[in-house]
Amino acid sequence: MPKILKTTRKSAETKAVDDKAAGKKTVSKKTVAKKVGAKKTVAKKAVGKKVATTAPLPPAVPPAATAEVLDRLFDVVTSRKGTNPSISHSARLLARGRRKIAQKFGEEAVECLIEAVAGNTGELVGESADVLYHLIVMWVDAGVHPAEVWAELHRREGTSGIAEKAARPHDPLAE
Repeated sequence: MPKILKTTRKSAETKAVDDKAAGKKTVSKKTVAKKVGAKKTVAKKAVGKKVATTAPLPPAVPPAATAEVLDRLFDVVTSRKGTNPSISHSARLLARGRRKIAQKFGEEAVECLIEAVAGNTGELVGESADVLYHLIVMWVDAGVHPAEVWAELHRREGTSGIAEKAARPHDPLAE
């Protein structure tokens, strides 16, 4: 069965607007592929469905690829709140409300798990990025700042997962 290529609804023009607002320079896919040394993902038609041939990941993580990218993404998504939904995917999601955001987050989480179980490392990376993006959209909608989450992770650091879970208030519905 051919693998269906997940297409994004975000147009190149919309992405360019988002990137410009985030202070990013816009470069062509060809330029990025040359700089990273990766091959383009090519979509082919097979029995009326799009299938993907995936390129190998770049050999090394770029120096700027740290968790700080999540803080920057949070800032970009926050800046989209209340803006024109026709030019920003983030604005469109935020305008549709928490239920829709939760639905999208859940869909992406399931796709992430499917790729993990299937052992598809490259796809797992992409789906993980989707999960993190939709989680950040949820944080923005709920008024949660990443620093709150980082502080909670810091608080838990060095604590056994079993001990940490035992210290939580008892939830009778969890049984």
